[in-house]
Amino acid sequence: MNVIETSLPGVVMIEPKVFGDERGFFYESYNRKVMSELGIPDEFVQDNHSRSRKNVLRGLHYQIRQTQGKLVRAIVGSVWDVAVDLRQSSPTFGQWVGMELSADNRRMAWIPPGFAHGFVVTSDVAEFLYKTTDYWAPPHERTLLWNDPALGIDWPLDGEPVVAAKDIAGLPLSQCELFA
Repeated sequence: MNVIETSLPGVVMIEPKVFGDERGFFYESYNRKVMSELGIPDEFVQDNHSRSRKNVLRGLHYQIRQTQGKLVRAIVGSVWDVAVDLRQSSPTFGQWVGMELSADNRRMAWIPPGFAHGFVVTSDVAEFLYKTTDYWAPPHERTLLWNDPALGIDWPLDGEPVVAAKDIAGLPLSQCELFA
């Protein structure tokens, strides 16, 4: 696997080694030993799968307790994936990084605990898979406002986004619960 560093230390893109021939392709999307060697935790407790249509924007989500690291990828279509550093002690606090994840590029992203995460679908439809290092805990879930002007995230939207009520009600960075 090839690791591509991003502008936020700890957030990385991972390119698996893909083996293809006239039958199609094969790749390991997860190997505990290899991921551990890359600094990604060796235990995931939950897998999630979502299907969304173009311009659906999900996020920016995080859990203030039972923090989650996420290993994310698109297996159908494409998304523009975003991570925002919410660690107050970090030199990159409040900064964000965006990256394309698609069925075509087969890239994955590692979003460590301490970051808010979200994505927007850029294809007609996308299926998105992610592994988490802790369980979903609704009492601890928080939402950072996806369009907070203080963040200035340049979402690649084609019209108005389709956003859930909880994401519309997200808080700006200045009002969010943060990590130390």
